[in-house]
Amino acid sequence: MRPFLKWAGGKHRLAPLITPHLQGGRRLVEPFMGSCALFLASRFEEALLCDINADLVSLYTILRDEGKDFINDTEGLLFDGTRNTESAFYALREEFNDLPIGDRRRAMIFVYLNRHAFNGLCRYSAKGAFNVPFGRYRNIHFPRAEMVAFVERVRGVVFRCQSFEQTFAEIRPGDTVYADPPYFPLSPTASFTSYASGGFNLPQQTLLAELARDAAAAGIPVAISNHDTDEAIALYEGLGADCSIRFQVRRNVSGSGDSRKKVGEVLALFRPA
Repeated sequence: MRPFLKWAGGKHRLAPLITPHLQGGRRLVEPFMGSCALFLASRFEEALLCDINADLVSLYTILRDEGKDFINDTEGLLFDGTRNTESAFYALREEFNDLPIGDRRRAMIFVYLNRHAFNGLCRYSAKGAFNVPFGRYRNIHFPRAEMVAFVERVRGVVFRCQSFEQTFAEIRPGDTVYADPPYFPLSPTASFTSYASGGFNLPQQTLLAELARDAAAAGIPVAISNHDTDEAIALYEGLGADCSIRFQVRRNVSGSGDSRKKVGEVLALFRPA
């Protein structure tokens, strides 16, 4: 099942390699749900899917609750073939930033921006304004089929806007946790941490790994994806994780096809004793 949103670092292609390592548990818990690619590809029927991006949580909640009414309105009002222009894009981006988070119209425009913005990026300024430029795509695909399938898959799923610390505080026996945080940078200029206001620094990476270790000690398995860097491996292995599962992944965020080279990722497994 393909996610209906474009998302930097999305796990659609890697999901078949990751899900076999998420064994046991009745409920999947994700502190960084992103495009929901991992949940969509899994067999979990129960899920607590969280993210700090309030627009993402609002969109998923409204779509889950309204279903085809929201899909039809979004397609009819914003994907009628007349709005794939620079002027329309910037007008809708401005309207989006003026509307309150949780507003239905803002959620609709979020889908539009995701499909029309450069590389499908989701980025905000320090003041919380969406600031990705126009993407200049010749053809725009409205993901109706993907949205309909999403609605069917997430019936009963709980979406919540909260920090990863708050999410770990809610885990319980029988859960399996998968964390896909903003990654360790591959170089000083390669960090991509602005999908929501604020960043994700080394103390937060460390706290996430410590929470994973503590959850495993309490009998709850945790898997964390990250770049396969010496710093990441030292952190995870130092806290008892198995870092033997590694992948080569082609990045799709770059604007130039020639620069979309493969990079290494690790799946750190914190297993109950």
